[in-house]
Amino acid sequence: TRVSAAQARLRAARYLGFSDETLEKAAKSEGYCSRILRAQGTRREGYNEFSLRVEGDPEFYKPGNSYRVTLSAATPAYFRGFTLIALKEGKEGDKEEDHAGTFQIIDEEETQFMSNCPVAVTESTPRRRTRIQVFWTAPPTGTGCVILKASIVQKRIIYFQDEGSLTKRICEQDSASEGVTDKPILDCCACGTAKYRLTFYGNWSEKTHPKDFPRRTNHWSAIIGSSHSKNYILWEYGGYASEGVKQVAELGSPVKMEEEIRQQSDEVLTVIKAKAQWPAWQPLNVRAAPSAEFSVDRHRHLMSFLTMLGPSPDWNVGLSAEDLCTKDCGWVQKVVQDLIPWDAGTDSGVTYESPNKPTVPQEKIRPLTSLDHPQSPFYDPEGGSIKLVARVVIERIARKGEQCNIVPDNIDDIVADLAPEEKEEDDTPETCIYSNWSPWSACSSSTCEKGKRMRQRMLKAQLDLSVPCPDTQDFQPCMGPGCSDEDGSTCMMSDWITWSPCSVSCGMGTRSRERYVKQFPEDGSMCKVPTEETEKCIVNEECYTIPCLLSPWSEWSDCSVTCGKGMRTRQRMLKSAAELGDCNEELEQAEKCMLPECPIDCELTEWSQWSECNTSCGKGHMIRTRMIKIEPQFGGTACPETVQRTKCRVRKCLRGPGMEKRRWKEAREKRRSEQAKKNIDNEQYPVCRLKPWTAWTECSTLCGGGIQERYMMVKKRSKSTQFTSCKDKKELRACNVHPC
Repeated sequence: TRVSAAQARLRAARYLGFSDETLEKAAKSEGYCSRILRAQGTRREGYNEFSLRVEGDPEFYKPGNSYRVTLSAATPAYFRGFTLIALKEGKEGDKEEDHAGTFQIIDEEETQFMSNCPVAVTESTPRRRTRIQVFWTAPPTGTGCVILKASIVQKRIIYFQDEGSLTKRICEQDSASEGVTDKPILDCCACGTAKYRLTFYGNWSEKTHPKDFPRRTNHWSAIIGSSHSKNYILWEYGGYASEGVKQVAELGSPVKMEEEIRQQSDEVLTVIKAKAQWPAWQPLNVRAAPSAEFSVDRHRHLMSFLTMLGPSPDWNVGLSAEDLCTKDCGWVQKVVQDLIPWDAGTDSGVTYESPNKPTVPQEKIRPLTSLDHPQSPFYDPEGGSIKLVARVVIERIARKGEQCNIVPDNIDDIVADLAPEEKEEDDTPETCIYSNWSPWSACSSSTCEKGKRMRQRMLKAQLDLSVPCPDTQDFQPCMGPGCSDEDGSTCMMSDWITWSPCSVSCGMGTRSRERYVKQFPEDGSMCKVPTEETEKCIVNEECYTIPCLLSPWSEWSDCSVTCGKGMRTRQRMLKSAAELGDCNEELEQAEKCMLPECPIDCELTEWSQWSECNTSCGKGHMIRTRMIKIEPQFGGTACPETVQRTKCRVRKCLRGPGMEKRRWKEAREKRRSEQAKKNIDNEQYPVCRLKPWTAWTECSTLCGGGIQERYMMVKKRSKSTQFTSCKDKKELRACNVHPC
């Protein structure tokens, strides 16, 4: 039986806790967006466990700028449904012109526009949740103040839009304050210090973002950031990128950014650094997510970071001035933020591997959208949301000193002293490409005496021979089994993340879920508890399609060449019997690979004929030459001499001016005679005449090794079969061999 859209909405509304009386009142209203239900449900005290927040807590907005809006519930609270709108101050919202600005969906699985009120955002499906996020683009100049309102549904308890923590008032920035940051002066009343761990989970892969995905060079650059005061801003939407931000955004280099941070010594407490990720995504059971620890205090209670999505023109993700101090004078326990890429405003490229195209004049930092350019890998002609590329989790792991939070903290993590932040610096140059680390070997000691264990990795490619690559072995102290304290060998794990969708839409498949290590054992041992679970799932048991059962992909093979460009492959096997059904999945993949360029030796033309003797009588010399066809490159053999000289002797010179004059006349006549004969030969047997070499073409790539060409075209071609080798010529040479 088919259910009408109206019936479906009615059922959903009842599930969210709306009474039939409320639904009846809503159905009778006729204003614009009249179906946004203003429920009259039961309300309990303590509603401030729900909050509506605009990133950075600005008091003013800049017209046209985009801001991240978060609706969240404090642990252990949750909500099932919600409605989010933005109204001009003093308006009721029953007319289209009452609404201000536009929302942009970040995660379509969590949020959607209301079908009967397209300016409002609501849940995609009613279920338990603790947080949702959207972008809100501020309205044009002259709009005035805007009220962001949210309503929350938790079982049958409804929290109204007009309650304080679910309402945010933000006003237009006037011309007098143009150029001043949106953020108000933030004062923190918390006491003591707190220590946090930042963990970065990249979700950018060929599977999630297949359009034009750069399979060979995808990566996240090294993470760089700091905990800092309100007097220093690393980056912000609507602001201009500093030189440090520009170098991260365009080159993936954190060096200049770190220099800028350290110059703000009084305003910075901790520099946040974590290693780069090559490739951009790997399962957590293969490679742990990068993390870094940092501290905050009352003066430096904000944190910011960024990392480049590479390769890209100037695209990054990150957080800006995330406040870890609560209004209750405490320290935030946990922050989870989903991230979409933003444009630094310094390069106008529109694809991952666009050539450099500086933006002049420089533009403001802004989030990317799905309508930026048809060639963009995030383009969607319908203007849908950009799929998330990363998630960052910030967890409080310790507090030190006397605390003064008004609301008691339910986590006892006060310690006598804070350990120094872990150094997650990765000194590996990005021109050195390694395999993954092997598992740790067994400890060399089987007793409680200290021993060592080892892991190894393989150097796959050294893109720049002038830059040395670090060791391929790593050692760590250890002891035999049972020698560590029980408490010191305990892994603290997060809760399981919800199950993934079934891998098939019909028949039997698999689904998985993950969790991550919150704290490693104090004795330095590895966590042996599983971080991923997989189970079978069945969708539509009347379904007769047998799914393909495939083994995981093998590791990529070594490059097919020892230098220059080659190919590498990987395979997987069909595990299900072939007679159970057709399987069209590919079992082998191939991709290009590149090692340092092969040496190119110097190449020369043949020697020319010897010239005439440079004197008409007596002793002189003759010369002959040859030309360089290909210059030596990448350590190839150098070019030998291109000019040779030898002695010559003509008949003895006669004395007397008359004799000398007659001899010069004879030589001149001889040359004229030879030239005339040569002209006759050319008419009978024309030679091959070529134009000069053209200039070298532009390099085919900007980095990683490209090719240049030049040509020598035939000027006059003989019709005689004697000169069939008279053809156009082409030369090639390598260029831009430095790594990307």
